[in-house]
Amino acid sequence: MDDGDGKPDLSTDRKEGLSSRLRDLDRRLDARRSTGDKPSSVEKESEKPGFALALRLGADFVAGVVLGAALGWGVDRLFGTGPWGLTVFLLLGFAAGILTVLRSAGLAKPGPAGPDDFTGGKR
Repeated sequence: MDDGDGKPDLSTDRKEGLSSRLRDLDRRLDARRSTGDKPSSVEKESEKPGFALALRLGADFVAGVVLGAALGWGVDRLFGTGPWGLTVFLLLGFAAGILTVLRSAGLAKPGPAGPDDFTGGKR
C-alpha cells in the first residue's frame, strides 16, 4: 500500500470520504463561530478571576515574609546581632504580608495615595 515515496496509497473513495468529512467539519466550525458558542471543555470566565486572585494573595503574603526574613538576616550579618534582626524583621514581614493581603482583597483601606500609586503620596 506504499507507492514508493513514503506515503500510503489512499484509494479514491477513501480520499473523497475524508474530503467530505473535512468540508462537513469546516461547515460546523463556521456555524459555531458565527453563533458564538464555546466548546464545553473551555473554562468559564467567572472561574479564572477567583483563581488569579488567590494566587496573587498567596504571592503577596509569601513575598512579605520572605522579604522580612531576608532583611533580618542581612541586619544580623551586618551588625552581628544574632537572631534578633531575623526575628524582628520576620515578624514585620509577616505583618506587612497580612496587611497587603487585606488591602488586595479589599478588606482594608488602601494606602494614603491609593491602591496603584507608587509615588509615595505625591501627585
